[in-house]
Amino acid sequence: MRIAVNTRLLQKNRYGGIEAFSYETLKRLARDHPEHEFIFIFDRKFDPEFIFADNIKPVVAGPRTVHPILWYLWFEKRIPRLLKKMNADIFFSPDGMIPLKTNIPCISVIHDINFCHRKHDLPRLKSLYYRKYFMQFARKAMRIVTVSEYSAVDIAETWNIDPHKIDVIHNGVSDEFKPPVTQNEINIKGHTVPRPYFLFVGNISPRKNISNLIIAYEKYRNNYKGSAGLVVAGGSLFNNRHIRKIYVKSAYRDDILFTGAQHKNTLVRLYSGALALVFIPWFEGFGLPIVEAMKCGTPVIASNTTSVPEITGDAAILVNPADTSNIAKAMAGIEKNAEMRDELIKKGINRAKEFDWDKTAGLLWQSITRITKQ
Repeated sequence: MRIAVNTRLLQKNRYGGIEAFSYETLKRLARDHPEHEFIFIFDRKFDPEFIFADNIKPVVAGPRTVHPILWYLWFEKRIPRLLKKMNADIFFSPDGMIPLKTNIPCISVIHDINFCHRKHDLPRLKSLYYRKYFMQFARKAMRIVTVSEYSAVDIAETWNIDPHKIDVIHNGVSDEFKPPVTQNEINIKGHTVPRPYFLFVGNISPRKNISNLIIAYEKYRNNYKGSAGLVVAGGSLFNNRHIRKIYVKSAYRDDILFTGAQHKNTLVRLYSGALALVFIPWFEGFGLPIVEAMKCGTPVIASNTTSVPEITGDAAILVNPADTSNIAKAMAGIEKNAEMRDELIKKGINRAKEFDWDKTAGLLWQSITRITKQ
């Protein structure tokens, strides 16, 4: 079987939930199925580290997909011609986008549809593109994969999609995430990370609720006489002026460190040195930082909304992301109650064992092979 794959998000030093899913599953699929050929379609010059096995044929097909208009041209003009030329049997897309103008069977991984519910979090053109085309992608795909039961129900109900063609496959967590034997001072770009500290990991956008995280941090300092710092690790995405405004006004801004996006090696150290991960998004399809933190032996404070409780199980403190007083109380509890913190660490380590990339890749292969039987 010849499987063409959208690998435009396999880029050096780019790390997020969709990128991790792409990297970890594709590496295993190629390794575990040498009898099949994988055509990796990049939109730019690729790093050789992404050619995981001898049965991968890389193809570079421009232009770089850096804008919704270029997304359209790539998927509707460039990709259909390539699929026909290469005689592909299946097109697999880990970021959800598939060509509408092809007869090749497609499998689409739609991680969540936050853009349907929070359209103003995105730049206008991107928001319009997502809301117009992703429903068409979902209806065109022979199978849809998503990463939580919550997202499966949301996709089916929002777009009137047959739930029987949706496969729920949780993300895994890399073996690189583990508690360190020793924890030295962490330095990032000339800054020494404050110790102790609470941590947020993820892209910075309105959906991630950083504004309320900062407000909750202020209440933790004022109402509970907390002394820990706050570290926000993630690249800035869209519409973050309000976050900046809240940060500048904060009386504790000198104790809040924005590190920017970080490599996995640094994230492991940040997780392992934190009092807790505070991950309180408004909307989430999975929440990879949750299981990464748990595997590093870090307690988790998380939202009680969307997919998050499904991922945390009983191994986290769940809070209303709108209730900054409750979030502050949870932070203080983590700092002052060692017994509770130890219990959360134990539960988190056990919970993280349920998320494994080998299992994810195995289930994904089952989804791909279902197409060949239809």
